[in-house]
Amino acid sequence: MLSLTRTRVLTTARRAFATAAKTAAPAAPVAADKKFKVVVVGAGPGGLSVSSTLSKMLGKDQVAVIDPASVHYYQPLWTYVGAGLKDFKESVKPMASVMPSKAEWIQDKVTKLDPDHNQVTLSNGETIGYEYLVVAAGIQINWEQIKGLKEALGKDGVTSNYSPESVQKTYQFIKEFKGGNAVFTFPNTPLKCPGAPTKIVFLAEEAFRLSGVRDKTNVIYNTSLGKIFGIDHYGKVLQKLADERNIQVNFQNELISIDANNHEAVFRNNGKNGELSTVHYDFLHVAPPQGPPNFIKESKLADSVGWVDVNKDTLRHNRYKNVFSLGDCSSLPTSKTAASITAESGVLKHNLIADIKGEKVEQAVYDGYTSCPLIVGRKELILAEFSGYTGKPLETFPVDQRKITSVGQFLNKEVIPAIYWNALLDGNWVGPGKFRSILEPLRSKHT
Repeated sequence: MLSLTRTRVLTTARRAFATAAKTAAPAAPVAADKKFKVVVVGAGPGGLSVSSTLSKMLGKDQVAVIDPASVHYYQPLWTYVGAGLKDFKESVKPMASVMPSKAEWIQDKVTKLDPDHNQVTLSNGETIGYEYLVVAAGIQINWEQIKGLKEALGKDGVTSNYSPESVQKTYQFIKEFKGGNAVFTFPNTPLKCPGAPTKIVFLAEEAFRLSGVRDKTNVIYNTSLGKIFGIDHYGKVLQKLADERNIQVNFQNELISIDANNHEAVFRNNGKNGELSTVHYDFLHVAPPQGPPNFIKESKLADSVGWVDVNKDTLRHNRYKNVFSLGDCSSLPTSKTAASITAESGVLKHNLIADIKGEKVEQAVYDGYTSCPLIVGRKELILAEFSGYTGKPLETFPVDQRKITSVGQFLNKEVIPAIYWNALLDGNWVGPGKFRSILEPLRSKHT
């Protein structure tokens, strides 16, 4: 009798446990409101290049692009805008005018990525299903990480070429500058176009010379880095130029707060145990802290830092094989520039198209190519092209590209924007790799 009672108790306990387990189990995913062969998150250069090519190949109703923005910016032009060398209007077009005609544009924000169920969730609550996902969501600017910056931006000489509003104030403040401390910063985070904070230093310094206030101006560049440029092949030339132009470069100095009422900026010296110093400014250009978008950081696609965790060669996700990523939001260990996206897009499209077609082909491999046209004057540019993986030059032209050139400036200011609008966004430009190969026999060996 005791044995029978024990058996009944155990059976009842097992049933109760099973019922509780079912209750605690995650609910099955809700059926997607819409489903596409390919969903592309982000309508920047990477997202548009990929979606243009794939929608032409697959036809209507197969590719969706999710992006809430109503306009598309060509942000590399903002250095020229901030220096008064280009009109802001040249950097912007309506998003509808650059969206691929055969792709469906979902004008909303992604709030959740669910790679286990091949779905993304929008801010309106809808779910979008996919067979393949391409994440090209760009980078998030974290203005709030510098105390006082948001309140000060665009007022009393405080500006940033990283904002579509404040970049239009930069040249105004440069023209109004009458002398004193002109302070420029570089954050202690990854950032898009890492050469941009340096470029505006040189362009502003030149503008101060031309306006006759240079002799009563201290040009101060406080960078969190340990050198003026990460690639020594070009950085040594850049540092020599900064020394010649009496630009004071302070390394490992990170901006942490701004007191706009007193025109004071507080910096932390990460090379001196976090020692703080206060600098009075009369003009202040800030490159703000940046990082991965929150919805990526909070998803299963993220690496330990928050970027989309992809293979650096193939751009395929390291765990979810139907997911790819390129551009600023990816974990690719190279500079976050539009130039790198050109080469990345070619690799990604080759590998993704092979998957879609079910073809077993040799995977395309990204070599880390990027470019940072280092603008050092109105008619002066150092055309830096290199691999972010190796740090070695990957130069296109058969000349020493460390030399300052006006031809390079024309190329970057007039030709490359045309390629961007008319070829990259249409999916027809995947970087200068082919030209580099053709010109290789003409290239002399530089030391």
